[in-house]
Amino acid sequence: MAYANHNQGVLVPYHQLIDPRSLSPSLTFVPGPPIDLINPRIRPVVHQLVPANVVSPFGFVLNPDVLVQLEETRSRSLLQFMEDEGVVPFSEEEITRKNAIEKLKQIVMEWIKKVACQRCLREHHITAASATVLTFGSYGLGVHNSESDIDAICIGPRFATLAEDFFIILHDILTSRPDVSEFHCIKDAKVPLMRFKLDGISIDLPYAQLKVMSVPENVDILNPYFLRGIDETSWRSLSGVHANKCILQLLPNMEVFQSLLRCVKLWAKRRGVYGNLLGFFGGVHLAVLVAYVCQSHPNASLSGLISSFFNTFAFWNWPRSVMLQDGTLPIPPSAAEIRSLMPIRLPCRPREYCHSNITESTFYKIRAEFIRGNALTKDVLRPDFAWTRLFEHFPYTKAYTRFIKICLSVSDRNELGEWVGWVKSRFRSLLVKVEELQGFCDPNPSQYADVNVADPNIVFYWGLNPGMTGFLDIRSVKKDFVKNITNGSPGPTGKITLSIVQASQLPKNARFESESSNGSDYLPSNIGYVTTNASFNYPSAGG
Repeated sequence: MAYANHNQGVLVPYHQLIDPRSLSPSLTFVPGPPIDLINPRIRPVVHQLVPANVVSPFGFVLNPDVLVQLEETRSRSLLQFMEDEGVVPFSEEEITRKNAIEKLKQIVMEWIKKVACQRCLREHHITAASATVLTFGSYGLGVHNSESDIDAICIGPRFATLAEDFFIILHDILTSRPDVSEFHCIKDAKVPLMRFKLDGISIDLPYAQLKVMSVPENVDILNPYFLRGIDETSWRSLSGVHANKCILQLLPNMEVFQSLLRCVKLWAKRRGVYGNLLGFFGGVHLAVLVAYVCQSHPNASLSGLISSFFNTFAFWNWPRSVMLQDGTLPIPPSAAEIRSLMPIRLPCRPREYCHSNITESTFYKIRAEFIRGNALTKDVLRPDFAWTRLFEHFPYTKAYTRFIKICLSVSDRNELGEWVGWVKSRFRSLLVKVEELQGFCDPNPSQYADVNVADPNIVFYWGLNPGMTGFLDIRSVKKDFVKNITNGSPGPTGKITLSIVQASQLPKNARFESESSNGSDYLPSNIGYVTTNASFNYPSAGG
C-alpha cells in the first residue's frame, strides 16, 4: 500500500516505534468513543497522544497529523486484512458458542445435584450444591476464530471426585445426549480431560475439585480461599484459567491486546512457528509476549504495536526471561526456566514458567522469523508496504529439498484423534534425535492426509537440513521413536511409518509455492533458516 503526503510535509522513514510523547512536550489528548467489549468484530480505538510539532532527526518538520493518519490508516488496513482472512468470528458463530457453554453449565449443574443425592448429603447441602464451567485459552481471551475449539474447565466441590463422578457419572450423562458427538476420554494425561462436540462445537473439558461444598457460578479462582488444599491435578487443570485472568488484569487496553494477539497468532501459524508439541509457541506463550509489548507501549496504535512486537523480540537477549510487570519484586528463575532456550513466565502466584518444547532447531527458526518480521514492519513510511508479505506462508519446498514424512494411521477412524494426540505428545524426542543426526530439522506443524493410504491417516512433513546431504538411517530413527511411544501408551496403538521424501514429492497443499512472493529484497542478508553443518550459527538481529 502506498501512502502519499498531501500536507506539504517531508516524510522520513523511522526504524522503531514512535512514541509521540518523546518528540514534543506540547500534547493534545484525543479520546476515542467507548467500545463494546462483547463483540470481537468491533474495531479497537486507541487514545492518541498527538504532538503539536514533530521534528525529524534530519531537521525536517513533520506534520504530526500526517503521522497519526498513517498509523490509523495502517491499523485499519491490518484489521481489514485480518477480517478478510476469516480470523474474526461472525456474530452468529459467537451466539452458537455462547449457547453451547450455557448448555454445558446446565448439564454440569444437573450432574452435581445427582452426585450430591448419590452421596446422601443432607437436604440443605443438596439444595446448595453447585458446580460451574469457566472458559480459558483463545476463547477466554477473546481471540478465537471460526475454527477454534473451546477450552473450558468443570469446577466441582469437594464431594465430586475426578475418577468416579467426573469420568463416570458426567461421562454417562454427556454420552447419552443426542447433541453430544465425537466423545473421547483422555485420562492418563498430565491434565486429564474429556473431549467432545456439543451442538457441533469442539470442547476440551478437564476437571478441578475445590475443597468447598458449593462452587459459585463465577468463582474467583485467584482467591486463595478457593485454592487452599487442592490436589496437584486440580492445580494443573486450573493453570489455564489462572494464567488468562492474570494476563487480562495487567493489560492497559483489552481491545488492542486482542487485535494484536490475533495478528501474531496468524503470523505464527502462517510462518510455521505455532504448535507447542512441535517445539514452537503455544497460545499462552504468544499471549504473554503480546501482553508484554502492550504493557511497554500502552498508548501505541495497533500498527505501531506489531512493529514493536517484532523489534522487541528480534533483539531480545535470550535466554533472558520474558515476564509481565505486576508490581512485585522479581524472583530468581527456576531450574526448568534456566534450561529453557526461550523462557516465558506466567504472571501468577506462585510464579509459573510456561512449559515449552523448544529445541535448538525450533529456537533458530523462531529467531529467524522474528528478524524477518522486524525487517518487514520497521519502516512505517515505506511506500510499497503491504501486510500480505508479513503473513505469507512459509515456503517449505523452497527452503528444504528433503523431508521426513511421518504417517500416522489407524483402522478405526474414531481412534485416529487419540492416536495422533499421543504420538504428538512424544514428538520432541523424535525432533531431538533428528537434530543429533542432521544438525537441524524444521517440523512443519500443519497436518495433512495421504490419499494413497487406505486407512484413516494424518501426515507430517519435517524439513531436513539441506547442508547435510548424507545418508540418514531412518529405520533406526523409527525404531527408537516407536519404543518411546509404545512405553506407557494409554490406549490401542496405530501404525507409524517414517520415510525420506524429496520436495517434489510433497502434495501441492504442503508446498505453499503459490503463496510465496519474490520480496526477498525486504530482508537483511543475514537471515537464513538452516545451517550448513551440524553446528548452529544463530541468526543475528544486527545488535
